[in-house]
Amino acid sequence: MIPLRDHATARSFPLVNYLIIAVNCIVFLYLAAVADIEIFVNTWGFIPGRFGTEPVRALLTVLTSIFLHGGFFHLISNMWFLHIFGDNIEDSLGHLRYLYFYLIAGGVSVLAQFFVDPASSLPLIGASGAISGVAGAYAVLYRRSRIETLVPVFLFYEIILLPTGIFLGYWFFVQLFSGIGALTAYEGAAGGVAWFAHIGGFVFGYLFAKLGRYYSAYA
Repeated sequence: MIPLRDHATARSFPLVNYLIIAVNCIVFLYLAAVADIEIFVNTWGFIPGRFGTEPVRALLTVLTSIFLHGGFFHLISNMWFLHIFGDNIEDSLGHLRYLYFYLIAGGVSVLAQFFVDPASSLPLIGASGAISGVAGAYAVLYRRSRIETLVPVFLFYEIILLPTGIFLGYWFFVQLFSGIGALTAYEGAAGGVAWFAHIGGFVFGYLFAKLGRYYSAYA
């Protein structure tokens, strides 16, 4: 399922959300120009197995890793998701609080993946964990909203208006079941997807919004 747009209109200009998208795109363009991409990703991506030997460097890459992407589709899919849901969360939290929330959600998502697979030597990169946090908050603050979704129906696609709970609920359970399946697989068998970063980010965002007192006309 591909989200096309939501029906919750932000009341303020999502400056921080657009800046985050811009930074991710700029970093991606820079990465494309780097002579040795593998060295760059290994330097600034989060590698769980490095935490024991280089804790300071590992902690730094908890944040830097959420601005790196491994390919054009990886970048575009993440930024599209953030474009749809992030403006509303920024509207509810305010600009500065939203920035803090986004960075903390990203850090929590990275650490969630670390706790599941602390010995991994594969670099963890991508904004999907932080964006999962945004989605978790959206599930609470905009639970009455609707999401126009492109859904495959046999050989065709159809646009269907789905409640927030159904769209994000389905998305979350896909992550959960895929993550459970990945626990029994050898390293790399999960297709390079950090499922528990998605799960951890979403749960953090959901609890943050649930326990906080933030206003939304759609709550």
